[in-house]
Amino acid sequence: MDSSPYDVVIVGAGFGGIGAAIQLKRLGYHNVVILEREADLGGTWHINRYPGLAVDIPSTTYSYWFEPNPYWSRLFAPGPELKRYADHVADKYDVRRYMRFNTTVASALWDEDAQLWQVALAGGETLATRFLITATGFLSQPHTPDIPGIETFDGKVIHTTAWDDSYDFRGRRVAVIGTGATAVQLVPELAKQVADLTVYQRTAIHVVPKIDFAIPVWLQHVFARVPLVHRAFRLVTDTVFELMIVTGVLHYRRFRRLNIAAADLAKINRFVSVRDKELRRKLTPDYDFGCKRPTWSNSYYRTFTKPHVHLETGSIERIETDGIVTADGRKTVIDTLVLATGFDLWEANFPAIEIVGREGRNLGKWWRENRFQAYQGVSIPYFPNYLSLASPYGFSGLSFFNTMEYQMRHMDRLFSEVKRRGATTFEVTEEANARFLDRMTELLDDSVFYRGDCATSRSYYFNPSGEAALLRPTSTRNAVREGSTFPLSDYAIA
Repeated sequence: MDSSPYDVVIVGAGFGGIGAAIQLKRLGYHNVVILEREADLGGTWHINRYPGLAVDIPSTTYSYWFEPNPYWSRLFAPGPELKRYADHVADKYDVRRYMRFNTTVASALWDEDAQLWQVALAGGETLATRFLITATGFLSQPHTPDIPGIETFDGKVIHTTAWDDSYDFRGRRVAVIGTGATAVQLVPELAKQVADLTVYQRTAIHVVPKIDFAIPVWLQHVFARVPLVHRAFRLVTDTVFELMIVTGVLHYRRFRRLNIAAADLAKINRFVSVRDKELRRKLTPDYDFGCKRPTWSNSYYRTFTKPHVHLETGSIERIETDGIVTADGRKTVIDTLVLATGFDLWEANFPAIEIVGREGRNLGKWWRENRFQAYQGVSIPYFPNYLSLASPYGFSGLSFFNTMEYQMRHMDRLFSEVKRRGATTFEVTEEANARFLDRMTELLDDSVFYRGDCATSRSYYFNPSGEAALLRPTSTRNAVREGSTFPLSDYAIA
């Protein structure tokens, strides 16, 4: 065990962990370590490298508000640019020096006597720390489908989170399982290379036209030299996407027509791209727009009209050594299997590691027995000196950076008060947590998740109990304001 405790241990070196480290450094905390299981920083933008990878929020909005990047090449920047942006921010704010890579955290236990967290690493080492912050992201635990025979398939198997850049897809007979946001980006790119492509769809997805364009170099220079112009451009993208989530999704009861209009956009996209009525029917979702994360593409639907691309909507019965057999007995022979099956959000991610707080309370067990909940999306009673940046009701808006903005402000207010009082511990009160949960539950009653038809959506917004406990059902402006003004009396600080 390391005998000298850290001030703060941060788990995860993605944009969440980087933002938390920057905020702590501003507050005067330098005895900090960031533990990252991967070989480099960047989180999802380090792990994901599949063809077609791009941000699905305008790049101006998908960035730290305090560190705008005037040099995005496109409105929706490709993945490698996001990785470079993460590197740039970590270096500019000098937080890379806190990072330990290839370090997997197994668990964290609150030591009541020492008033410290004991953080156990997979290699057997234990670190002690005053404060613990988990910044493991909402989408960090890849999901592999439990399909009979998948382990015995003789061909190449690639999960989109572990892409093999050396594999040559040319001339291959490929199957893709999954039709979520990743597949919407990946499928059109694979179709350009392979000899034959079969896409297995369990749930159709709404795909609206993507208004994307290259940002001219001269405009990038204007953004760099006149930051006000860049901020004005960001204000437009922020406002458009905030209106989408607040009106069409969170205030569905009052703005149902806007939600229907968004679904109509996807319908028009299908009609323009796909002339075959039966194919168009298969690609049409039977749930309301917004039940799943909105998706944009100008090529996804059109890809299925190519003669070598096939959409399979029958359920998969099993995988054999050389192909996939559907429930009706039909077999498709393949040599390559691509799993675009997303992430295990609720079972493996809430929490991503075992966390045990006061009186032996196990966070994962407590959440599953007492509803998923977290005060302001970051704090949980009985877990002193702990903030979880990927918590129930933690995700604000459609951009993760909206979430980081309010969470960094929350950290600033909370840790500043802890320092001012010369305190050693903080813990949210059960009363404050209960009030917040009641308010979130009430606000969600107006949303598409409860007022609309989401029964068949299979959306990761819903936890296993059927509660839409991922998104914070307020505007980003509200979340940011409360991050700066929440009552300090909501915490027991001693």
